[in-house]
Amino acid sequence: MTRTGIKAALTDLLFSRDITVREAADRHFTPQYRQRTDGQWADRAEFLQHITHLRDVVAGGHVQVHEELYDGSKYADRHTAHITKKDGSAVSMEVYVFAELAPDGRFSRIEETTLMLQGDEADRNLGSAR
Repeated sequence: MTRTGIKAALTDLLFSRDITVREAADRHFTPQYRQRTDGQWADRAEFLQHITHLRDVVAGGHVQVHEELYDGSKYADRHTAHITKKDGSAVSMEVYVFAELAPDGRFSRIEETTLMLQGDEADRNLGSAR
C-alpha cells in the first residue's frame, strides 16, 4: 500500500495544474471522503467545490510539513500552507490535521483546524471557502 500525505495531496490539488481537481482528488481521497475544517463538515462534493474555488484564487505556493505521523490507518500532521493569490497577496496558514486512511492508503476523513499566520482578514476562511 502506498500511503498519501498532506503535502502530496495539497500539491496535486492546488499547485499542479497539469491534472484536474477530480484526478487529484481520486489520487488522494476515497469516494466517501469527509472533511471537517474549523468545525464545518464537508462531503466529497463540497470538498471538490472548495478546491475548485481555491484553484480560481491561488496562483502558486507550497506546503511545509513540520511534523507528520502515521500509525496504521491513523495520520496526523502539522503543516503550513504558503499561498500566493492571483491578486499578488500572500497567505500563510498553519494547519493541524488528524485523519483516517483507507486500506488503499488514501484519505477517507480529515479533521483539521487552521491558524492564519499571514493574510487579510478576508482570507481567514480560505481553508473552507467555496
